[in-house]
Amino acid sequence: MATRAVRGYRTISRDAACLLAGSVPWDLDTRALADVEWVDRKKGALSFRLTQVLTGHGCFGRYLCEIVGREETTRCHHCDDERDTAAHTLTACPSWTRQRAALTTAIGPDLSLPALVSVMLTSEQKSDVEKFTEEIISNKEQAERDRGRRALDPLRPRRRVIRNDNLPP
Repeated sequence: MATRAVRGYRTISRDAACLLAGSVPWDLDTRALADVEWVDRKKGALSFRLTQVLTGHGCFGRYLCEIVGREETTRCHHCDDERDTAAHTLTACPSWTRQRAALTTAIGPDLSLPALVSVMLTSEQKSDVEKFTEEIISNKEQAERDRGRRALDPLRPRRRVIRNDNLPP
């Protein structure tokens, strides 16, 4: 890939092509990432919903509106806040107060993403984080499915637009 990036001949060495492209050779980069990431974890694989929270790519208004284009607005459907993000869901949305209280009792008051990752890597309360994200995100996913079904339901009552043709333009 680096050879293509620098438009070199296929006979150029991989290391030379990487140097010219300004990229680290993939085998070195992979080893370095394996040292700092979760590759050697013994248990506690990332779940689908936990990954959504950590990446912000899931049933969050910002993601559904700005990235996927499936929503008209970035607002939170659970509390009408203007911007529904993973951070909003974790720390601010009043709809998840009960779940948030249980999590803060278990891991402490800091629910920022770096704090959650730290807990997951170093603490026995990792299951509390996983339980929290599973419950919250599954509820948000169900609400999103319900909104989608209501939007597609042909028998759903539509808002009537009352027109008064007698009014002057």
